[in-house]
Amino acid sequence: MNFPGFTTHRVPVADGVRLHTLVGGTGSPVVLLHGFPQTHLMWRRVAAGLAREHTVICPDLRGYGASDKPADVDGLAYAKRTMAADVVALARALGHERFALAGHDRGALVAFRAGLDHPEAVTHLA
Repeated sequence: MNFPGFTTHRVPVADGVRLHTLVGGTGSPVVLLHGFPQTHLMWRRVAAGLAREHTVICPDLRGYGASDKPADVDGLAYAKRTMAADVVALARALGHERFALAGHDRGALVAFRAGLDHPEAVTHLA
C-alpha cells in the first residue's frame, strides 16, 4: 500500500456519486486534490508527513481513478462547481465542517471554486 496507516473509503457525495478516498492521521483536516490525469496516488510522498499533525483526506475526484464516473447528461456533471460541492460533501461526510484544501492542476481549479462557493468550509487554500 502506498499510504501506510491510511484507510480506504467510498464516500457518497451526491446522488449516485461516491468518491474513492484515503484518510489518515489525526488533527485539523487537510483535503488534497489531484490533477489531470492523476489520482490520489500523486500525494503518496506528501500525505504521510502531513498525517503526523493533520487528518489527511485524499480523494479521487469524480471521473478519476476508483471514484464514480456519472454520465454527463446536462454538461454539469464534471463542472468545477459540481466537483467543489463534492469535496465539501466529502469532508462533511467524514465529520469535518471546516478544512484546509490544497490542489494541483485540475484539483487546484476545483479547490479555488470550493473556496469561492464555500468560504464557510474552507479555512486555508493552496
